[in-house]
Amino acid sequence: MATRTTVSAFSEDQVERLTGISKNQLRYWDRTTFFVPSLADENRRRPHSRIYSFRDVVCLKVLNALRNDARVPLPHLRIVKEKLAHLGDDVWAKTTLYVLNRKVIFHNPETSRKEEVVSGQGVLQIPLRVVQGNMEKAVRSLWKRNEKTIGKVQRKRGVASSAPVIAGTRIPVDTIKAFAEAGYSVREIRAQYPILTERDIRAALAYDEAA
Repeated sequence: MATRTTVSAFSEDQVERLTGISKNQLRYWDRTTFFVPSLADENRRRPHSRIYSFRDVVCLKVLNALRNDARVPLPHLRIVKEKLAHLGDDVWAKTTLYVLNRKVIFHNPETSRKEEVVSGQGVLQIPLRVVQGNMEKAVRSLWKRNEKTIGKVQRKRGVASSAPVIAGTRIPVDTIKAFAEAGYSVREIRAQYPILTERDIRAALAYDEAA
């Protein structure tokens, strides 16, 4: 039986939680075109204009491991991206990558050996491997909610700058209201946030911070 692939759309807050990459870093990579979210709006000033696919999240998890765990310098990763550009935008996810001495290694199908991407030099010792299945498990855990939180709004210190969020999530009430003000229906907002129910969205729209 084939493995079912997790498919969804993720906000910056969710990507930060899943990958460990800060929103500031995500936005910097977007501005410099090092990593552009595949579902982004052309107008980055619109509410929730940066939306990431599951494939994006897997790529970013790999990049975070390369940057922070293996200490691979960002300039080196930029060169790696250029060298492997022929493999497409999701190169970080569909290619099994390794690290040796802070340099990225990949399996070259043309030579049938593992090589350092930039120099093409063959290597023997391979200490790092990132598996997509771990991310699918993390996503399922992220989307699991307590039934008691559905249809409620809450504030928590350290979550969304202590702004009101839909209970059990990190989705700000203001973001849901911004979608509604932009003309989105409850159903259309749910399409943007599959984790939410109609009760969640209506609770956010009815929420009055001054009450």
